[in-house]
Amino acid sequence: MAFDNHSTKRFIYLADDDSDDRDFFADALLEADPDAVLRQFQDGMYLMDALFTLSHTNLPEFIFLDINMPCKSGLECLAEIRNHENLKDVHVIMLSTSNDPENINKAFEMGATFYAVKPSSYEELKSLLDDLLNIDVVATNEENRKFLLV
Repeated sequence: MAFDNHSTKRFIYLADDDSDDRDFFADALLEADPDAVLRQFQDGMYLMDALFTLSHTNLPEFIFLDINMPCKSGLECLAEIRNHENLKDVHVIMLSTSNDPENINKAFEMGATFYAVKPSSYEELKSLLDDLLNIDVVATNEENRKFLLV
């Protein structure tokens, strides 16, 4: 498992080009899990640069990816993550304003663990993060189910 060697802290990465969305996410995550450690990236390119420098034992538990980012999109990152030996088992959640079925299907076909449409309110985002952080992802993956979270 990608996160077995971390202590009780959860390591979570977020790539989103919108600084307000990153701040919103960080605040909601802090309430959902005050012990979580969040690293934020303004673009997929910076995320991938950071991920490629990590050892297998220092990988995040979850990576949240926005689909539409300049330089490197969330889907491009997802493809690289799933094709990289050290990263392929990390849980990737697509977190996007897009609820386009084509984007959703493509994300799942490429190996996204979950797809979530960005909530419009802080409370909805906090609730979504509470749900995600409490899902038994291992059991979910073993049953080969994918979930759209709205």
